Amino acid sequence: MRAQPRQLAILGVALMLGALLAACSGGSSRSKAPTLPQSGSSASSTATAPSTSTTATGATESVVPGDIPDNQAFVPFTGNGFSVETPEGWARSAVTGGVVFSDHFNSEEIVATSSSTPPTVASVQATTVPALQRSLPGFVLRGVTTVTRPAGPVVLTTYAANSAPDPVTNKRVALDVERYDYWRGGTLVTITLSGSKGSDNVDPWRKITDSFAWQ
Repeated sequence: MRAQPRQLAILGVALMLGALLAACSGGSSRSKAPTLPQSGSSASSTATAPSTSTTATGATESVVPGDIPDNQAFVPFTGNGFSVETPEGWARSAVTGGVVFSDHFNSEEIVATSSSTPPTVASVQATTVPALQRSLPGFVLRGVTTVTRPAGPVVLTTYAANSAPDPVTNKRVALDVERYDYWRGGTLVTITLSGSKGSDNVDPWRKITDSFAWQ
């Protein structure tokens, strides 16, 4: 009869151990619950998507290097006996006999010199073109013609050339160039317009060359 209480005690201990084990196993299953938000890793990657889409949007809105914006404003520049429109806000610097206005790969150079005779297609081909070829790297002549502008007939020289080396990268940019020679009464005004190769500057360049007027 004394063995029964001992058995009961053992049974009780076994039951208690079973309960503890059940509680522990239940606790471990609850401890795993916080790992469920691991699916949030995909949510976090989704959260970074706006920055990617913003970059893509910004890229599609960027202007092709060399293109003058359609909304570019122009202001008059007055020289000795003439005036011409120049892009507002462009950097201005002095060159021999004139000025140059520039922005990135675009430039408008205005130079006035004395010339007793008006330029012709033949004279430009004989003197100006060889001088340009000697001084400009990558020079390729595309043509010399006479065109009409409000100020009168103008000799137009079109060519390709390379820009001056970039001060940081030391690399050059391929340029499309149009040179206009205006002449009256012994004064030769040369307007040289340049932009990166492939740029669409037909309209602003026409606006500039149409605006030239003798005073």
